[in-house]
Amino acid sequence: MTTPIVEMRGIEKFYGRIHALRGVNLQVNRGEIVGLLGDNGAGKSTLIKVLSGAVPYTSGQILINGKEVALTSTNDAIDAGVETIYQDSALVPQLSIARNLFLGRELTRGPLGRLDQGEMNRVATDLLRRVGITKNIPPTTPISSLSGGERQAVAIARAMYFDSEIIILDEPTNNLGVAETQGVLNFVRDARDKGHACIFIAHNIHHVFQVVDRMVVMRRGEVAADDLSPKTSSIQDVENIITGEHLAA
Repeated sequence: MTTPIVEMRGIEKFYGRIHALRGVNLQVNRGEIVGLLGDNGAGKSTLIKVLSGAVPYTSGQILINGKEVALTSTNDAIDAGVETIYQDSALVPQLSIARNLFLGRELTRGPLGRLDQGEMNRVATDLLRRVGITKNIPPTTPISSLSGGERQAVAIARAMYFDSEIIILDEPTNNLGVAETQGVLNFVRDARDKGHACIFIAHNIHHVFQVVDRMVVMRRGEVAADDLSPKTSSIQDVENIITGEHLAA
C-alpha cells in the first residue's frame, strides 16, 4: 500500500471555547490534486493553516512521507516540503519580484554571505517566463505595481522554484480573469503530473471540478465526505453536502 505524502490524523483545534477542528483526518497522495471544500466557518482554512505551520493545533498527528513532523512554524512546514499559495499571495508589496521570490531563503555569495541580487534577478526573470508572464517585467519591479494575476504568478513561481512536494493553493483563482485562472489551473495540473501533491481550496466549485482528482468536504469542523470524484459526483451533489441538505434527504 502506498504511503500518503500527507497524512493528518485526529487534528483538533480549539480557540478558547470554539472547537474549530474536530478530529479531522486527511490524506493526500503523491501526484494527486485534492479539492478542499466547505462553507465559511467549515474549518478548511484552519486546517490548511495547521498544515502550513501558521496555526498550532491542539492535538493530533501530522505525517509527511510516513514520518511524524512537528509543524510549529511556517519555516518548519517549508522545511518539510509544504509550500502555501494564499489568496492574497502573502507577498510584500514594497519589495521587488525577485526579493519576494526568495523571501526568507535569499541566495548569497562569498564568505560574508552577501545577497546575490544578480542571480536572484536572473532566476526571477526565467521563472516569470515559465509561469506565463509574457510582458517584459523587470525582476526589480515592486509587487505593488503588478496586477492581481501577476502577483499570483509570482507566488506560483516561488513554489515552482523551490520544488515543494506539497503545494497548498488557498483561493488561488480569486479575483483573476479567465486567462489568468487557466494559467493557475494549468500550473496545478503540471505540478500533479510531476508527482507533487496539491491541495486546492476554492469557493468556485466549477474551477475545482476542472482540476481536482478527489474532493474533500468539511462542515462544522469535521470531514463530511472525503472520496468525492468529479467524474461521478455532480456540482449539486457537492453543494448538498456543503450545506447539509444531503442529511435531510
